[in-house]
Amino acid sequence: MTLPASTLWERDTDQQVTCIACGETIDRENAREYDKHGDRWSREGKNFEYLCKPCHRECCHQNRDGLEETLVSAGAGRTDSQTFLRRYCERTSDDADPDWTES
Repeated sequence: MTLPASTLWERDTDQQVTCIACGETIDRENAREYDKHGDRWSREGKNFEYLCKPCHRECCHQNRDGLEETLVSAGAGRTDSQTFLRRYCERTSDDADPDWTES
């Protein structure tokens, strides 16, 4: 479940959300916001997804600059796993050209 950022500051103790990692339905107050772009502090016009606290603890909390763009350009969710992984590895290798696009 995603909610507009404008409603996130309003506390609704009865609100339920779904963890995007495990699918568990939990109280909003027991969930952590997840912003796929890695900037949960910039709230204007955004919808957030949620993680339960155990799944949030297991997440990597390293910088994700450029990750979403890399996933999209590699075809995440739009191509088969083998093609996606090949493209992702090509784009993230140490000697990859950051401006490379597949023809």
